Amino acid sequence: MDEYDLINVTDGEETHSNTRNGETSGSPIDFSITQASMANRLEMSTDLATTSDHAIVCAQLRWDEGEGAKVSRNITGWDIDGLKSKEEEENYKKAKKEWEDKSSKRPVLDEKSSGDELQREAEWIQRNFVNHLNRCCKKVKVCARSKRWWTAEIADNRKILGSIKRARKRGEASQQQVKKQQSNLRRMIRQSKTEMWKKFLTSATRDQVWQALRYRKLGGQQTIKALRSRTGEVAESWEEKAELIKEEAFPKPLKGVERKAQEEGGEMWKKITDEDIREALFNQSVQKAPGPDRLGFKAIRLLWDWDSHRIINIVKVAFRLGIHPRAWKEAKGVVIPKPKKPDYRVAKAYRVITLLNCLGKDVEKVAANAIAEEGE
Repeated sequence: MDEYDLINVTDGEETHSNTRNGETSGSPIDFSITQASMANRLEMSTDLATTSDHAIVCAQLRWDEGEGAKVSRNITGWDIDGLKSKEEEENYKKAKKEWEDKSSKRPVLDEKSSGDELQREAEWIQRNFVNHLNRCCKKVKVCARSKRWWTAEIADNRKILGSIKRARKRGEASQQQVKKQQSNLRRMIRQSKTEMWKKFLTSATRDQVWQALRYRKLGGQQTIKALRSRTGEVAESWEEKAELIKEEAFPKPLKGVERKAQEEGGEMWKKITDEDIREALFNQSVQKAPGPDRLGFKAIRLLWDWDSHRIINIVKVAFRLGIHPRAWKEAKGVVIPKPKKPDYRVAKAYRVITLLNCLGKDVEKVAANAIAEEGE
């Protein structure tokens, strides 16, 4: 229920009286669930009698046109800070021990490891650490209400509004009570936004002053119904637009150009120390967006705390073989409009920001530092 944002909307009241074998008894609907975003729109009727031990429930979904965007509940990561807090100390120790037990059953890479073993190790770390965090760590979800101004008090009042709406449908509350609570909720949101804005302005640094000016600019890009390619081809569906932008941002190589054979990594890997790998990891910003595996730098640092030897060895083997594993080449593309373009109906007016998996970024950082050091 947590993963799909489901809530129990059963009110516990008897839906009808049932007579069976000469005995009359009430029968509640045992379990009714819906998504939290739909709860206020769900209208149920239990007026139809039945000789079963449950009533027939007729439900309809009320959707008010133009009420806003669909609430997204995609999991974007894990609450690593929460797991490492004092309140979760026991869970942290348990999660660490479970990972150490699992990791101890799989040998780490060494100087004799092959390219295939490197590929499998990268995939094993990615798959198993994601699964481990799913079990032991609270998931972070982003939805339409994931705003800095959305406080616990606002969330509680939204729940109250939902309960009053459901009570009105049962005839236990009036429309005036619903409007009053709606007004209270809107007022709280306005106050919270105002306080957040004032707090931002009073604590703004030199660069953030200009950022505040950009926030005040009106307008913004509208959703484009169709995109046009250089050749005049029109894309209307989401899939067609994605394919068109991918072709624009990542053109295919010219015919007749052959890739060079994979070369060995040379002797540089022998100069890379454990401290070089650690420094490259801990100098990365934890604010960087993760790739498709959702393992951000907070998660990779947690893996370092639990299993640094495994990270050190996979980095050194990657350098020795001169191979960047396939698992680190997966990327998530975020499309953003280029500024000050005359026509946003053409695909070339957009650029793609590529989000790579963070463990691969650590290897790239080690390589960049090594090249800079050799060049000095």
